[in-house]
Amino acid sequence: MPSEERTTLDRLVLPAPVAPTLSLPGPGTAAGSDARHPWPGQPYPLGATYDGMGTNFSLFSEVAERVELCLFDNEGTERRVDLPESTGFVWHGYLPTVGPGQRYGYRVHGPWNPDAGQRCNPAKLLLDPYAKAIDGEVRWDEAVFPYRFGEPDIADDRDSAPFVPRSVVVNPFFDWTDDRPPRRPLHESVIYEVHVRGFSRRNPEIPEPMRGTYAGLAHPSSIRYLTGLGVTAVELLPVHAFVHQKTLLDRGLRNYWGYDSIGFLAPHHEYAGTGTSGEQVAEFKAMVKALHAAGIEVILDVVYNHTAEGNHLGPMLSLKGIDNAAYYRLTADRRYYMDYTGTGNTLNVRHPHVLQLIMDSLRYWVIEMHVDGFRFDLASALARELHEVDRLSAFFDLIQQDPIVSQVKLIAEPWDVGEGGYQVGNFPTLWSEWNGRYRDSVRDFWRGEPGTLGDLAYRLTGSSDLYERTGRRPYASVNFVTAHDGFTLADLVSYNEKHNEANGEDNRDGESHNRSWNCGVEGPTDDPAILGLRRRQQRNFLATLLFSQGVPMLLGGDEIGRTQRGNNNGYAQDNELSWFDWEHADAALAEFTRSLISLRHAHPVFRRRRFFQGVPIRGEVPDIEWRTPEGQPMSDGDWHQGIPAVAILLRGDAIAEVDARGEPVRDDTFYLVLNGRPEGLAVHLPAAEAARRWVLVFDTAADPSFPVEPHEFEEGEEVPVAARSVVLLRRLD
Repeated sequence: MPSEERTTLDRLVLPAPVAPTLSLPGPGTAAGSDARHPWPGQPYPLGATYDGMGTNFSLFSEVAERVELCLFDNEGTERRVDLPESTGFVWHGYLPTVGPGQRYGYRVHGPWNPDAGQRCNPAKLLLDPYAKAIDGEVRWDEAVFPYRFGEPDIADDRDSAPFVPRSVVVNPFFDWTDDRPPRRPLHESVIYEVHVRGFSRRNPEIPEPMRGTYAGLAHPSSIRYLTGLGVTAVELLPVHAFVHQKTLLDRGLRNYWGYDSIGFLAPHHEYAGTGTSGEQVAEFKAMVKALHAAGIEVILDVVYNHTAEGNHLGPMLSLKGIDNAAYYRLTADRRYYMDYTGTGNTLNVRHPHVLQLIMDSLRYWVIEMHVDGFRFDLASALARELHEVDRLSAFFDLIQQDPIVSQVKLIAEPWDVGEGGYQVGNFPTLWSEWNGRYRDSVRDFWRGEPGTLGDLAYRLTGSSDLYERTGRRPYASVNFVTAHDGFTLADLVSYNEKHNEANGEDNRDGESHNRSWNCGVEGPTDDPAILGLRRRQQRNFLATLLFSQGVPMLLGGDEIGRTQRGNNNGYAQDNELSWFDWEHADAALAEFTRSLISLRHAHPVFRRRRFFQGVPIRGEVPDIEWRTPEGQPMSDGDWHQGIPAVAILLRGDAIAEVDARGEPVRDDTFYLVLNGRPEGLAVHLPAAEAARRWVLVFDTAADPSFPVEPHEFEEGEEVPVAARSVVLLRRLD
């Protein structure tokens, strides 16, 4: 392609092979239904299941005395029919003339007794917990709440149907043709955390109707960018159907991150450009298919710890009205909710039907939607059997034995907001974890905190202190410096304080202790020295991340200098503050990041499957050596120096591993220098037993607009390392 014809994204990263053009099936249409004569149907599978001739409806409730299925036509007219059968607390019926596109909901008749945790109210239309598509949004009328305002013990009898979304029967059939999961090993993965809407919303190379949609993420321009960058997986912020809370809408804001789920099997309808009557399912599948064709895996950020129904004063949208005491963790007096999530409620994973809902959801996304893994939000909340976090809770036992879910990538956010909820390093063997210790240690090092070197050494080498004792490998550690929750990378080096005024909470929300450093000026500046230091610090963080053992996770947009202007809690900013600004992208930083990722892919010494031993292996040389800038082995005193600097010898000829074919893994030997000091260093190269000649590969102090000059150094020669920079050298012989 001639250079003048390249798109905005093409100019940021060298183009890769173009993925197949996205192709979406046509929209489904609702069939008419004779709601007067339902057949008994089957209790399983739960939810609405279309079989080509009709639809089976099935709903679990232990407390229901009667369940009405409510069918809505295109004008919103409602017809009700009782589900005729109840089998083991599962209410079910089959309607032979109901097909894809049919909107529906439930009304559950049962006890209203808040003191006993029972909150059935048939005046409230309820979403199917197993709905595979949801259409519409909550309109925040008082009728959405199950009680009378000011009198929470008295049931409200106003109909909520005009104000709540509808479940939708979907067409399960889709042409996957030759789709195959990439199945990239974790230790070879580079994860890109990204928001479906934010990534393409401002991309001028994507047609307007597709921007901010599943189809936009799968557009050839998007895929060229992702493959050119070198990432192997996208980790999507929540795409389960979610709610925009009234408190946000009243402030003119929206739930951008999507952490208020209301449908665990339904892709969020606002990210679909083709329609919301089930078309969102086909569009999501087409996105996965296109990403897979480009070798990119899809990991979902999933929220099974709570729902959008809030506490005892929250709305009634689904589970609360179906069987409140079964679905939610209640306090001892049964009136109120246990809240380990900071959202008002916590899902009751001790109940078998709640566990079944979660497991059925996970299997559905793997089997039917072809996703490749999950990142579990506030995963410690799922491990709470009683009050304490139990590492061997029923949820993790079910994951362990499940033949489908146990085979995909499982990543825990290993904390919640409850007492004892910080559980980094304590999850079971199958699991990887967002390593918050890594984030904190790397941030402290590069902002110049003294005494951080010892902890940094563990983080750079895969955090063996956290994971090795339980038989896990370095890839149990998902390393990150920034994530959606917190500063972007550009803001991490530009702000000491959060600036969240746009959220409308008087800057009280968001983390106050960010371990950030503004390089001398808070926020925007024209000072060229400060701007140069900030750019170097960004490169330092990226180099540290990509040269660390474990699984690197890059916050989408960090590689192009995306800023949120100091807002470290953009959960409600569905606007240009959060969306990728492709017009002002930092092309030099994107190219620098691409080069780092390419180097990592090319050299297994940076992505080992086993922890370093640090001693001679089979009588040979050590696989890693820690040295002072003077080239001497680190002493106990060196580990406790003030503002630190360190050199690391990574021996590619001492990797005690074999590849997928059983062949020994061999690689080049590298000398990695991290200088966190505010002054430059003269680093002595290792003695002759390591190498006679070295070549400079990376220098974060160099101008990223030009390739690093392949300067060679002889043994014993001094290598200049600038203040606050990373230098990487490769052995030539």
